[in-house]
Amino acid sequence: MSKHLPLREAVLSWLEHARSLPPAPQAITDVALAALPQWDTLEDAVAAAAPRDEHPDLYGKVEGDWVPSFSALLGASRLGEATRLIAQGADVPITEVADSFVAFCTGPAPVPERWLLLDADLPRETRIQLGHYTLQTFTLDELRQTVPMPALNDLQPRSLDLDLITGAPFLHVPEPGHQVTRRPTWFDITGPRPEAQHWQPLLPLILWDSELLRVNSAFTVARGRRFDLNPRNVPTTIKIYEDPYGREEEIEVRDTGNFYAPAKDLEALTAFCTAIYSKIDAVMAGKTHPRRILNRRARRLERAARHLLAAYQRTFTDAAVWEVEADTLHLDYVIALEALLISPNDERGGIARNIRSRASALFLTPERQKQVEDIVQRAYAARSDYVHGDVIKDQKEQEKLEKLRTLRLLTQEIILRWLVLTPSDTDDLAPLLDDAAQCTSCRHRIDQPLRDFFTANPPSSQPADITAT
Repeated sequence: MSKHLPLREAVLSWLEHARSLPPAPQAITDVALAALPQWDTLEDAVAAAAPRDEHPDLYGKVEGDWVPSFSALLGASRLGEATRLIAQGADVPITEVADSFVAFCTGPAPVPERWLLLDADLPRETRIQLGHYTLQTFTLDELRQTVPMPALNDLQPRSLDLDLITGAPFLHVPEPGHQVTRRPTWFDITGPRPEAQHWQPLLPLILWDSELLRVNSAFTVARGRRFDLNPRNVPTTIKIYEDPYGREEEIEVRDTGNFYAPAKDLEALTAFCTAIYSKIDAVMAGKTHPRRILNRRARRLERAARHLLAAYQRTFTDAAVWEVEADTLHLDYVIALEALLISPNDERGGIARNIRSRASALFLTPERQKQVEDIVQRAYAARSDYVHGDVIKDQKEQEKLEKLRTLRLLTQEIILRWLVLTPSDTDDLAPLLDDAAQCTSCRHRIDQPLRDFFTANPPSSQPADITAT
């Protein structure tokens, strides 16, 4: 810190001068502050302590010259906020702010990260490593460390509403080449939507439980530099609490949806997600394999997962699907099934029959196999009507939603079982499923691996056909 003492003294002087500034907000915008004579002194101190060749993110070009950027030094560092608070008479811890500003300017630039906010309720101690990704619920102290000048948070609680996301589950991953912006990039025009980009760590969570899981928002975080959280991008709901005197109070809280894992299930959740992610990783390793069948298998899994996630993102609850979306959601689930269950050797005329037979072969009891055949047959017939321009036969709305939910849950189960069985010594799962459908003595090649997996890594509830055998 001693070598940065001139910078610290310069920012302390700046903060002391803030006491004499007019309190009117329009007079102390970042642009207005950068026009003050005192700014030149602070700018020179920054240039001496943090030269551009070491900290290029702190600089911008003005009339052809590189100079310290006031938007970074006042905006991103939150020094501008501190200045305005002091001018307005707030009790700001000046020495803490000065130390934070020095650290902001002279510390190494952090690696940008992508944070996906999930509408789920997970234990607060959740921290699951999935390849480069981490599924984590952050404490308030951990969140405070991600933003510059955490001392300002209590003075401007709505500017970065960390209480709103304390304990919220985030899936985060380093993205070194990602540009840190001021705003969340939920609808990112530069690439696919976040759930499509990050399907590999999301899929194990979806396969863990039958309740819907969605990505609510996507944020860019450069820890200690910029956290682009805006409370408006965090879905909230109002809860009513009653105090000891019987008075009701409305409190805005984060909307957690219905996906819930209690603390007692954390160990099982971790084991399941880790096991499934490793199986996904094994399949996707074939994407660059010279053998065409392995390459195709990886593409099929990715396609199935993307269609499943696309359907999940448009399903707020199973009972609240937009009528105009119901048929396309149906199509998404059938495409996911086709991607996994069609074989390159299938004849065109027998595709529907093969999908029905292979789907049922993934289940262990005759009763469940018959149910699966019926569900897939109805789903594929509806898919054909839709694709060929016909209208899916009229149904009561409630009946249609129930069938859509049944198809969603079956698609989820089939993807899970396909993953359990596929990273084995087979090139294509279809012949194994065809044999199991036709030969009772061949069933052990399907049944035993499934029993073994569900015994070692059970999801939130064991499938009925597993517990029945």
